[in-house]
Amino acid sequence: MSSTSSRTLSLATATVLALIALTACGTSSDGAESDSGGKVKLDVNGQPPTTQAFERKLYDKHVAQFEKANPDIDIVPHEGFMDPKTFNAKLAGGKLEDVFYVYFTDTRSLIEKKQAADITDAVKDMPRRGDLQDPLMKIFQDDQGRQYGLPTSNYSMGLIYNRALFEKAGLDPDQAPKTWADVRKAAKKIAALGDNTVGYADFSKNNQGGWHYTAELYSRGGRIAEESGGKWKAAFNTPEGKATFQDLYDMRWKDGSMGSKQLLQVEDVQRMMGSGKLGMYVAAADNITVIAKQFGGKYADYALAPVPDAKATLLGGEGYMFNPKASPAKIKAGVKWIQWRYLNPDVIEKNVADYAEAKLPVGIPMPTVPDVFEGPVRDRIEKAKQDKANMPTGNYQAFMDSAPEVPGVIEPPKAQEVYAILDSAMQSVLTKKDADIDALLDDAENKVNAIYDAS
Repeated sequence: MSSTSSRTLSLATATVLALIALTACGTSSDGAESDSGGKVKLDVNGQPPTTQAFERKLYDKHVAQFEKANPDIDIVPHEGFMDPKTFNAKLAGGKLEDVFYVYFTDTRSLIEKKQAADITDAVKDMPRRGDLQDPLMKIFQDDQGRQYGLPTSNYSMGLIYNRALFEKAGLDPDQAPKTWADVRKAAKKIAALGDNTVGYADFSKNNQGGWHYTAELYSRGGRIAEESGGKWKAAFNTPEGKATFQDLYDMRWKDGSMGSKQLLQVEDVQRMMGSGKLGMYVAAADNITVIAKQFGGKYADYALAPVPDAKATLLGGEGYMFNPKASPAKIKAGVKWIQWRYLNPDVIEKNVADYAEAKLPVGIPMPTVPDVFEGPVRDRIEKAKQDKANMPTGNYQAFMDSAPEVPGVIEPPKAQEVYAILDSAMQSVLTKKDADIDALLDDAENKVNAIYDAS
């Protein structure tokens, strides 16, 4: 899922810039292995639509540069990504691309169903393989450690807060709340400013409430689900799960720091933040660009800090997998393309420069500069971003510094079905003063277990 939409939502994070939004399409994967010139023909998706003129131009330039450097490979790009609703039909009908975009949440199912090719041998000698974050690589592995794809971008959740409101409320804008207790205290002070100012906001509809409950639970060290003996079961009916709801209830009903308007979704909260009426909410970095571009906010007013308590953070992201029918030659060519375009610090540094020259945001910890590397390569990319930054990078430094230390956890299986159930519990906590948190957790646990038992 993309981190800002109503659960296309996906999430830590990388560095800067404008998020490349991709749209669905399809093409053939069973065509000729090579054309008359002996080239390997490679159908790939992920090409930005023409409505995103800068991103499309950059992508097409990369295709031309790659083909010039690799004259034996013919890249055939297509707009779009892997749509779970049409994936099976495209695969069965021979219309699936050789290399296809995928969300982190879909990798496990595709591997289990043998709907993605094993690329282990092709990535053994891949440039920069050892510089990629191992937890991200494991998202594309089976239980035996065989590799079925490559991560190309990721996001993680943090705490977005309004520095101007912090200052106005007598809070230090350079010291973000570190715990949920700190969040509650800060929210109360911000709400005390009056004039319909809200200290902390949360989502509670269109599955976004369940998604945010998951992020907040992870930050406390809890989990939505756990696996045992090959079966999943609910794991949120715990002290951490109760504390997550209890803090929201207390801020809403005891402190009055969440405002009376509830049943919010992402656009509502972004609008509140852009209008200067909201102090804090949990989100990924791409929200900052949306707040500024669509809702009139000023980049300088917004900061991003680690999630409160920071025991873990909800991780989302994307990568590419390979058609299970793809030949070894296509897999080898596909790995070379993915590494060259998405996992190549030379290309990433040039992207940063291109975005800066085009006066697009540089410095926000988000795609298209991917936070998938570790060690010296990560430091190198961060320096490139800092050198070309046109955003207040100091506002995000605490988040970036903590990113390598805070464990990232992906969404639970059957995430959207689970989130729909947790939405209902979130709505009760935020709209009913007599909400029974224990009963809500018991009911949600039974319903989530029924989903897992049926799968």
